[in-house]
Amino acid sequence: MKDYHISRHSSFYTIGLNYKKADAVLRGKFSLEETAMNALLEDAKNQGIDGLLVTSTCNRTELHGFAKHPFQLIKLLCDHTQGTVEEFQEVAYVYKNKDAIGHLFKVGTGLDSQILGDFEIISQLRQSFNRSKKLGIANPFIERLCNSVIQASKRIKNETEISSGATSVAYASVQYILKNVADVSKKSILLFGTGKIGRNTCENLIKHTKNPHITLINRTKNKAEKVAGKFNLTVKDYGDLQTEIRNTDVLIVATSAQNPTISKELIYSKKPLLILDLSIPKNVADDVNQLSNVTTIHLDHLSQMTDETLERRKAFIPHAEAIIEDIKDEFIQWLETRKFAPVIKALNKKLKTMKDEEMDYQSKKQADFNEEQADIISNRIIQKITKQFANHLKDESIDADTSLALIKKVFQLEIESQQ
Repeated sequence: MKDYHISRHSSFYTIGLNYKKADAVLRGKFSLEETAMNALLEDAKNQGIDGLLVTSTCNRTELHGFAKHPFQLIKLLCDHTQGTVEEFQEVAYVYKNKDAIGHLFKVGTGLDSQILGDFEIISQLRQSFNRSKKLGIANPFIERLCNSVIQASKRIKNETEISSGATSVAYASVQYILKNVADVSKKSILLFGTGKIGRNTCENLIKHTKNPHITLINRTKNKAEKVAGKFNLTVKDYGDLQTEIRNTDVLIVATSAQNPTISKELIYSKKPLLILDLSIPKNVADDVNQLSNVTTIHLDHLSQMTDETLERRKAFIPHAEAIIEDIKDEFIQWLETRKFAPVIKALNKKLKTMKDEEMDYQSKKQADFNEEQADIISNRIIQKITKQFANHLKDESIDADTSLALIKKVFQLEIESQQ
């Protein structure tokens, strides 16, 4: 990738890890909560990084940004999580410049999701950009790239059926319950955690199980009440968690805390209990598996489930990839334009200075000099000249670097630095 003058003396990198090589435990070590993301971005800004995105979901943690060397971003991630550099190196990936751009397009359009076509990532990408912009660490490159990925995601949704059906982690968990729990409409279901995954799971439960016996618990009760009110469900206090677990047949954990929220000590149920852990890091302690009457399923297992809907989606991958290439090419072209924009701007400024000097000379020399008309004509000529140079620089058959150097030399241009 050429130097596009997006951020001086640095390249654009993606560093991260995902479900393909890192298990849930390791992904949990590198997961970032909102506070940690903000702290990481502030730290990056203090180090002089002028563009950075941070995404941390149940199946991946990634940093996309500018650095002199990728280790700068790796160290930032390790400094703000429980993971070590050694652990990161075992399962990580690092992409640079065009490869990093291409990777973000695949992630943002659901082609790299744990469940193909799961588009929840695009809203998380929007949140990542808004977070970076709010903290003043989203440069024009980051903004344009995010907008391009969002545009690609919209087109893929509208022009393909890769997101048809309701396949997601939330949907997969409900499908597992339907296949493995007899008479599910009569069973007691407890949903612990009403964040985004919890809400989506709740909607899928109601839609597919026809079960009115769903109870919600959240550390912050009013959040659970908002979800319950929408569906007329029961809400219990956080302090009732142990009692409710004793009475339930299916426990869905969607709390996304940094440490387990469900331990062996909480469970005294003598009847069979199915627990679905939809959290990263795992929020159901490993010792729960020691209980003979309890079956624990983690989201990594759910994500491996394939069905006809998922298989059908694969047919639309080539079309989705073509859309990505189309929009990615537009983005690369924009980068090329930004590369020579400072030269065209400086040329325009130089020509206008020449014009002003000549206008001043002619106005003193000619008594009937029509300054207004001359100004209109000369501005149009300047516009045509700069446009001619711009078109020349856009021509893929020419060496843009050589042409830029020649233009700067011939017109003795002073180029303003561009971040």
